[in-house]
Amino acid sequence: MRHIEDNLQISCIRWFDYQYPKIKMLLHHSPNGGKRQIREAARFKQMGVRAGFPDVILLIGNGQFNALCIEFKTEKGRQTELQKEWQKEAEKNGNKYVICRSIDNFIHEIKNYLK
Repeated sequence: MRHIEDNLQISCIRWFDYQYPKIKMLLHHSPNGGKRQIREAARFKQMGVRAGFPDVILLIGNGQFNALCIEFKTEKGRQTELQKEWQKEAEKNGNKYVICRSIDNFIHEIKNYLK
């Protein structure tokens, strides 16, 4: 399942970079997931890695929101409790948070946010 989400995210980032080359640096992925050795995971945690953090963040305000947080999920994928908590905090602090399940969904959210 994870690779399906990864492949969706890769396709979406490629589309974004092609469509918005002048702002592509502001769409960022923080590599929270994956397998790590215990020492490396502990160090990342000390450095500020937070469970539940969205897959990507577009660090551009649009007059209504401060940033756009995007979580990628498969059609059947569900948020973890930590992801739901992160969404609640992000929205409470002036950010838009969306779940994208397809590249068409992603394109719609990006275009809508940036218009």
